[in-house]
Amino acid sequence: MKKKLFAAALATIMTVSLVTGCGKSTDTSSQTSEDTNQTASADKLVVGTNAEFPPFEYLGDDGEPDGFDIALIKAIGEKIGMEVEIQNMEFASLVTSIGSKIDVAIAGMTVTDERKETVDFSDPYYEAVQCIIVPEGTVFASADDLKGLKIGVQLGTTGEFIAEDIEGAEVSTYNKAVDAVNDLNNGRVDCVIIDANPASVFEAQFPDKVDVLQGTAYGFEVENYAIALPKGDTELANKINAALKELKEDGTYNKLVAQYIEN
Repeated sequence: MKKKLFAAALATIMTVSLVTGCGKSTDTSSQTSEDTNQTASADKLVVGTNAEFPPFEYLGDDGEPDGFDIALIKAIGEKIGMEVEIQNMEFASLVTSIGSKIDVAIAGMTVTDERKETVDFSDPYYEAVQCIIVPEGTVFASADDLKGLKIGVQLGTTGEFIAEDIEGAEVSTYNKAVDAVNDLNNGRVDCVIIDANPASVFEAQFPDKVDVLQGTAYGFEVENYAIALPKGDTELANKINAALKELKEDGTYNKLVAQYIEN
C-alpha cells in the first residue's frame, strides 16, 4: 500500500460541519411518497463517509477524505452531472443521516437486511469478507476459540454484528478502527474483527505486532459493499447504478482498484 495511505489511516479525523444536502429540509416528516422518488437537486450530491477505513476512505495528506470509495463516488458524480460534496462523519451516524444531513453514503458499507429496513442500496460495487486481527503468532483452531474473548470492533460495522453473536464475547466498540488495533497492541482486547482490506493496512503498519486471520476459516460469510441511498428514491438509484455500470465497462473502476486497493 502507499506510504501516504498508512499515515492517512492514523490521522486525526477532522471536524466537519454537517449541512443539509441537496436542498432537503431537515424536517422529513412532511415528505410525500412522491417526493422520495425524485432527487431533490440536479446539481449537487452530498455524500457521507467515515474516513477511518483505508484503503476505501481515509484522510489524505491535505486533510481531506481520499480513498477508493471517494474516488468512485466522484467518478459517479461526473457521470451523472452532479457536484459531489463529501461530509466526514462517524460511521454509526451515516444511515440515520441519509435524507436529512446527507443524500447518500459510501463507506465500505455492507448490504444487510437490517440496514435495508432504513435505506435502499445501489448495485454492489465490491466483495469483501471480515478478518480477525490478532497478536503476532496467535492462531485459532476454530470459531469456538473466539468464545469469551475481548473483541474490538468499529462501531456500527459488520464486525460489531458478528462479535455480538459470539458466545460470551466482551465487545468493545470504537469510532475509529485504528483505536481498536491500538488497544489490541496494548493488551486491552484479544482480537479485532474488521474487513479484509483495512486489516491488511494495519498488518503492514504493525508488522511485528499483529497477524491477520482470514474470516472465512471461521465461518464469516462473503459480503457486498454498496452505496446507501434514500428509501424509495428510484430516480437517484437508477442514475447511480447506470453510472457504476459505465465505470466498470469503460475501465475506470479497474483503474481505481489498481490505484487504491492493489498498490
